[in-house]
Amino acid sequence: MLNFHLISLFPETVESYLQHSILKRAQEKGKIKLKTYNPRDFTKDKLKRVDNKPYGGGPGMVLEAEPLLKAVQKAMGKKARRNLAIIFFTPSGKKWNNQEAKKLSKKKHIIMIAGHYEGIDARVQKILRAKEYSVGDFVTTGGELPAMIVIDTVTRQIPGVLGNEESLEENRTASPEVYTRPESFRWKGKNYRVPKILLSGHHKKIKEWKEEIINKYKKKYS
Repeated sequence: MLNFHLISLFPETVESYLQHSILKRAQEKGKIKLKTYNPRDFTKDKLKRVDNKPYGGGPGMVLEAEPLLKAVQKAMGKKARRNLAIIFFTPSGKKWNNQEAKKLSKKKHIIMIAGHYEGIDARVQKILRAKEYSVGDFVTTGGELPAMIVIDTVTRQIPGVLGNEESLEENRTASPEVYTRPESFRWKGKNYRVPKILLSGHHKKIKEWKEEIINKYKKKYS
């Protein structure tokens, strides 16, 4: 079983996402498990405050180091470091992809630190030597969305989760254009048909068609 440990101020957002479809079934099969840790439970502040003004000035608030470190320490317990990965989300981190997901799927524990506001005190990453990842060239409100992306993509790499390994798009020629029944339908006075090649049953030509479509999209958005 792969255990995901989420350090988050808003864990319910991720917990809700895991209650549906493939991720829900993966939990029911005992393939994955999610445990959450709220930094507010690890602060001595009476108001459960875990953020403060940034040194050097600037807008917003920064999450304090100690509550986060204590939450991670709780998640780590006495687990061997070789069996776990600690990851940290930042726009300047390494680009997340299927290769990274496949590597992390071999771990027993993945601890994810979801930041918020203006970010997390930089000493957290330095102390934990956490892997820094970016899920895209954009900034999200918090680290919960990147955490959901990581959980989803890693879980798909675990044998038995999808049922059929051919469901992994990276293991086959997956066209960005797909079609289903009916073969033809009319919309606002115009007929829309499935490309004839997909109805031919000629697997080699269908694969070549898919590769052409993939290359067309690559050129279009490169």
